[in-house]
Amino acid sequence: MIALVEGAKRQKTPNEIALSILLAGLSIIFLLAVVTLPAFFGYSLTASGLPMSQNLTIPVLIALLVCLIPTTIGGLLSAIGISGMDRLLQRNIIATSGKAIEAAGDVDVLLLDKTGTITLGNRMATNFFPADGVTETDLAHAAQLSSLSDETPEGRSIVILAKEKFDFRGRDVHQKNAVFIPFTAQSKMSGVDLTDANGVIHQIRKGSSEAIRSFVHNGNGFFPKKMEEKVAELARMGATPLVVAENNKVLGIIQLKDIVKGGIKQRFAQLRTMGIRTVMITGDNALTAAAIAAEAGVDDFMAEATPEDKLRRIRAEQANGHLVGMIGDGTNDAPALAQADIGIAMNSGTQAAREAGNMVDLDSNPTKLIEVVEVGKQLLMTRGALTTFSIANDVAKYFAIIPAIAVSLYAGKNGIGPLSALNVMHLGSPESAILSAVIFNALIIILLVPLALKGVPYRPVSANTALIRNLVIYGFGGILAPFVGIKLIDLLINLFA
Repeated sequence: MIALVEGAKRQKTPNEIALSILLAGLSIIFLLAVVTLPAFFGYSLTASGLPMSQNLTIPVLIALLVCLIPTTIGGLLSAIGISGMDRLLQRNIIATSGKAIEAAGDVDVLLLDKTGTITLGNRMATNFFPADGVTETDLAHAAQLSSLSDETPEGRSIVILAKEKFDFRGRDVHQKNAVFIPFTAQSKMSGVDLTDANGVIHQIRKGSSEAIRSFVHNGNGFFPKKMEEKVAELARMGATPLVVAENNKVLGIIQLKDIVKGGIKQRFAQLRTMGIRTVMITGDNALTAAAIAAEAGVDDFMAEATPEDKLRRIRAEQANGHLVGMIGDGTNDAPALAQADIGIAMNSGTQAAREAGNMVDLDSNPTKLIEVVEVGKQLLMTRGALTTFSIANDVAKYFAIIPAIAVSLYAGKNGIGPLSALNVMHLGSPESAILSAVIFNALIIILLVPLALKGVPYRPVSANTALIRNLVIYGFGGILAPFVGIKLIDLLINLFA
């Protein structure tokens, strides 16, 4: 299990990759623009007969680079991520990183463990169904013995049911040299080996019908037809049948009843409208899984799944271009939680599950994913809006600053040259233009922090509608803000200079 968790690795989300490429591309473009400016200015100074001492200096170039590269969105990314984590915390969900929330905004496949996630998780033993030739007392006796070391709610409920129905109480298993066999996700059964006074070993096992069938067949026994029919009947009812066997003989079936959490079907319907496909994963047989899946309203299910199966399913979905969310609560879910793009562990689950996931739901409510997705989409919309503003802002600063520092090129005796026409802002001087841009660049990040923390309101609209809205509001605003801000700061600088 530890090796599976350590081998899991989360992929980068498409938005994360796209933003990294965009910011790197813009930084390279503006870096090349700033680096090549002295050469162009030097040529223009020579052509216009001006001294080379008027060329751009290193401090001016550094100031230009700081103003032009996308520092605005770079400075706001942390605030956007922190605000997303805070909004989730208000909903009793702890996120370990902003990237987890970002992935939630794009998730389109959700895998859910059944027990403890979709169902209440405290499956209780309700009935014993003995095989032909076996009394219910003998079945309950064997079932209780096989469950004495089982600390799960199911195991404890079997012990209690046998005690209540047949008054089975203290068992001195040490006199029989008992060797307890723990349950594993691979074997899908547990039990005990007892040695009687004659030295005969009695191997008592309880587990899934498939596991017990293999156990009985390996001992040259057979699985009764009536028991197969009873297993199928209980599974179709949504119950979990556990088969009990001793050596190569099937003794009967224990019925475990599980309850689907209230209101979960409606919540899954909401996820479906958001474009998220839900898949229930369980170790139960296919019939039980199908019954619970139909009752819960999931889109698909995966039965008889081991931890390796869960991990393979997630990797297969990711290989097909999907962003996968996983909700679980058990140690067996830990590898899948570590591999999923968002791994939400139930707070009621094991420590291994909580450490493997990148979110912990303190209320242990799997339907909270809807709120997680909404917060994730709000984070993406906020970052998209501020990225649009940042790019427009940087482009506007470029066209506001460069003409102001180039007015002296090709200027006549009156100081007015052909490039003066491009200085539409009529900034006081090249020095004040640079200083105004640097001050504006610092102030705009501070002014946008409240918006980054509050977030852009989430609206369930198409990507094209969201893009047009961003371009109109934040694109136009990003172009207008530098011209207004830099001009006002330039006026103040020249007023008090």
